[in-house]
Amino acid sequence: MIAAGLLCAAASCGRSRPPAADPADDARTAEEYVAQADRLYTGRDDLNNVRRAVTVLAQARAYDPGSYDAAWRLAKFDSYLATHTDDRNLREKAFREGVRAGKDAVRLKGDRPEGHFWLGATYGQSAEAGLFLGTVDDIRGEMESVLKVDEGYQDGSAHMVLGLVYLKAPGLLGGDAHRAVEEMERGLRFGEGNAFLRLHLAEAYTAVGRKADARRQLEAILSMSPDPNYLPEYKEAAAEARRLLGQTG
Repeated sequence: MIAAGLLCAAASCGRSRPPAADPADDARTAEEYVAQADRLYTGRDDLNNVRRAVTVLAQARAYDPGSYDAAWRLAKFDSYLATHTDDRNLREKAFREGVRAGKDAVRLKGDRPEGHFWLGATYGQSAEAGLFLGTVDDIRGEMESVLKVDEGYQDGSAHMVLGLVYLKAPGLLGGDAHRAVEEMERGLRFGEGNAFLRLHLAEAYTAVGRKADARRQLEAILSMSPDPNYLPEYKEAAAEARRLLGQTG
């Protein structure tokens, strides 16, 4: 065991490089893998880019299991992959991998918001897909951790997720549409340009009978100038806003 420990010290155990896809990969650092994954993710309109980004982040984590930036991004990218693929097996694999990566991120840096947020978001999205990898209390706990660290993270998105918990959970599990409205309205203090927050707030307003307020939120989505870094998300939110406006007449 002592000899093994000395070998680890000499060879930086825990940071062994994964098999290189090409000779140039052999010289990369975890940070460079993360940067490559970020570049791929900007092209997420093509889901193949997200799959490649996930693979690159797995390489980063194999190289450096202590990379917080790789861990929380893997949770985020897996979340996107799982919620956009039509392949049921890939969806389940991505959700499970995302939860593991999110838990690792929280373990590595529990005082940062990213790991908590993407772990909680993946719990919630997996539940919507019928794969219950976390409880309502798990989702709520992660989002409350985000709020303690950085209430404005992702333009108030932690308030949005908490609001969705109240909106979609059965009453016996704490569901309450009025609380959903209150929670998402808090998020608007940080997320006037958050199209999905406005979309889900419109859904909450509709659930409590405030149809005029719901319509104003949907119209606000269609009139906003989207952040170029979030065009795919804006397009999805805008398409749903148009659909819901069509239903309200």
